[in-house]
Amino acid sequence: MAYTMSKTLNNGVKIPVLGLGVFESASETRNAVRFALENGYRHIDTAKFYGNEKDVAQGIADSNIPRKEVFVTTKIWNDDMRAHNQREVIEQSIENLGGDYIDLLLIHWPVKDVFVETWKIMEEYYKKGCIKAIGVSNFHRQHMEELLKNAEIIPVCNQIELHPYLSQVELVEYNSQHNIATECWGPLARGKVFSDDTLQAIADKYNKTVSQVVIRWEIQRDLITIPKSIRPDRILENSQVFDFELNKDDMKLINNLNEDMRMMPEANPDTFNF
Repeated sequence: MAYTMSKTLNNGVKIPVLGLGVFESASETRNAVRFALENGYRHIDTAKFYGNEKDVAQGIADSNIPRKEVFVTTKIWNDDMRAHNQREVIEQSIENLGGDYIDLLLIHWPVKDVFVETWKIMEEYYKKGCIKAIGVSNFHRQHMEELLKNAEIIPVCNQIELHPYLSQVELVEYNSQHNIATECWGPLARGKVFSDDTLQAIADKYNKTVSQVVIRWEIQRDLITIPKSIRPDRILENSQVFDFELNKDDMKLINNLNEDMRMMPEANPDTFNF
């Protein structure tokens, strides 16, 4: 049975609050996507840079879940923006993902001097109907302010690194004030959460796992989250988060773990050089 909990984006499109991330899933992408969909997932997050859009499409086909029931996100990569190849790569991504449409297209990183140009092109494709929603990824407030000054269409979401050690409270609030959903990448802090005594104690209290507690914390913050795994047991585990609720004290304990810590310091939207 599909997990039906979803969030309505600012253009009326519904997005499942839990998805499967496929960054670095490599040759296992197809099987991971198929397994996830067969076990209730309806949201897959990929990107041009990951090199597995076709594998995602094949995994969807293998699952026998109708394409219209699966929400697929992909992203425009930095070098393609710098080369002004946006239209070409958008059309290629549409083709890679089945040839009809993309549910959500994101600007992958706020590449200076070209992300506004890229947004204008994305608006064109959105108006054509071959992209159902458009958004951004890794945008800080200053990037968003520049975009909003030039945008006709407000982004539906901002996908950012977010986990207990980088809770991004101010940016989440800024996004919310502008009716922009926040989506978490790296929601399990590249595995750091599994050695955290506070999280383990909370997990024991609810008879849940650490990953389930962290994903639940994100969902209760009204965030969208896309934990990545290629292991069937972990894919199932990460989805079993809709049958319990963290109380206010435990939410606060997790909030207090914040250290403004990025798992990859080079992946800072203000200083990245890739």
